Amino acid sequence: MKVIAINGSARRDGNTAILIETVFTELRRQGIDVEMIQLGGRSMNGCKACYGCFRNKNGRCVIEEDLFNECIVKMKAADGIILASPVYVADVTSEMKALIDRACLVSRVNGNFLRRKVGAAVSVARRGGAVSALDSMNHFFGITEMITVGSCYWNFVLGREIGEVRKDEEGMNTIKILGENMAWLIQKVMA
Repeated sequence: MKVIAINGSARRDGNTAILIETVFTELRRQGIDVEMIQLGGRSMNGCKACYGCFRNKNGRCVIEEDLFNECIVKMKAADGIILASPVYVADVTSEMKALIDRACLVSRVNGNFLRRKVGAAVSVARRGGAVSALDSMNHFFGITEMITVGSCYWNFVLGREIGEVRKDEEGMNTIKILGENMAWLIQKVMA
């Protein structure tokens, strides 16, 4: 079993990565392999609505000059997918939105290959907008027919400076429980 996490933050190894690692700790405890792809500092272009993926049906996007095709290949091979984004203007980062838009189309026209994978969204906010960001990522899981896992509260933590999320004990506990729930669900779905 394998879970891939896409870190949509511009800050590599920042607060968003800390949340992913918190989920990973719980997944590893249950023997699930994990891998994180960090979008920070790398190119992720938006969908051009060219419909090349409709014509080619090869599980890839025709835009080859960015990170997307590496991500989609790993998403297709994974049993679970974590999408993680800090809040930018009450939503996900532009890189995360580009990934979501393109992954939806590529999966859909290639047999809906994300269907019934387990998905979890996490977000970091300085103060607000986290629920909107979670909604964007969860909408992606819904439209691609993924199974969304939750926690004891909304999957977000408050913090701005790197490491500040660790001070939000309730938020970090929510993310820990999310990891436990994701491990449980993947084991049930893959059994």
